Amino acid sequence: MKAPLRAFLIDDEPLALRRLGRLLEATRRVEIVGRATDPEMGLAEVGRHAVDVVFLDVQMPGLTGLELVPRLPPGPMVVFTTAYDQHAVRAFEVNAVDYLLKPIERARLDRTLDRLARLRDDPGRGDLRGALLRLAESLKPPATAGRLSSRTGERIDLIDVAHVTHIVSRDRAVYAVTAAREYLLDATLLELERKLDAARFLRVHRATLVNLDWVSEVHTHLGGRLLVRLKDARRTELEVARDRVRDLRERLGI
Repeated sequence: MKAPLRAFLIDDEPLALRRLGRLLEATRRVEIVGRATDPEMGLAEVGRHAVDVVFLDVQMPGLTGLELVPRLPPGPMVVFTTAYDQHAVRAFEVNAVDYLLKPIERARLDRTLDRLARLRDDPGRGDLRGALLRLAESLKPPATAGRLSSRTGERIDLIDVAHVTHIVSRDRAVYAVTAAREYLLDATLLELERKLDAARFLRVHRATLVNLDWVSEVHTHLGGRLLVRLKDARRTELEVARDRVRDLRERLGI
């Protein structure tokens, strides 16, 4: 029987870190040699261990996973963990590295471990680091939008995204909602989801993006769904689709 893969986990979200650790341990194919929620501390610790693979979150404050890659010591393979949707991670599929899309599924994790086991024993993986560095450079996320624009006739309103409580698609139109009013936007929800800061805005329904900074309460709803209540004066309530519940819980740490 082959020795287990020695893994180090880095993710600034403790809940996501614990869940990944549980998934890896349940496979009995991985020995977790260290974990870190601080990327700088994690980087320092990786160099002190014999590590086959680093599971690395893409989006972290201070030092992102993409910025951390060039500073890793030679040797370990890297698996990115990311909340980006499929359009942002397709590039991983044509390179000699791997990714796990959050929330991580066991079947997908098993395929990743199969690939890692093959690569660990492959003497020809010497260019893996070069491919990884090129990939990290190409996938640096673009600057996120700080303002949205809404045109009414000859007038254009500029809306600070920090004031946007949520964005909703309704009657074939998309609106940015603030505590004061709604603004009609000339963009689709998907375009806005890609444009806005993924750390702040989360899709909770096919027709709704919510600004997590404005979430005040979360309530259990019928059928296993959740309901979020916002901090605005109206105490706006937004339904969370069943397939979005896990992602919301993970992002809020509940």
